[in-house]
Amino acid sequence: MNRERLMKVLISPVISEKTAMVEAESRYGFRVAPGATKREIGRAVELMFHVKVGCVQVLNVKGKKKRFGRRMGKRPDWRKAYVRLQPGHKIDFGRGA
Repeated sequence: MNRERLMKVLISPVISEKTAMVEAESRYGFRVAPGATKREIGRAVELMFHVKVGCVQVLNVKGKKKRFGRRMGKRPDWRKAYVRLQPGHKIDFGRGA
């Protein structure tokens, strides 16, 4: 796979209460490019964080409908991936208190 393509697959980590709970199981959440495949996401995580990926689960998040003044609008849809690492591997996002 093209290295430049893999560098653009991961957009940002998803940091929420749910992802904080699943990090204990070596699972991490990422916001990914809309056209990214499971294989591309796994290879991108391995390339960026130097870890071994066990499995990848991908889901499409629908954008919320919001009111903007008198008009109804919609936030954009996006794609999220949960990546499970092989035992013994860990990602440190550099969160400091």
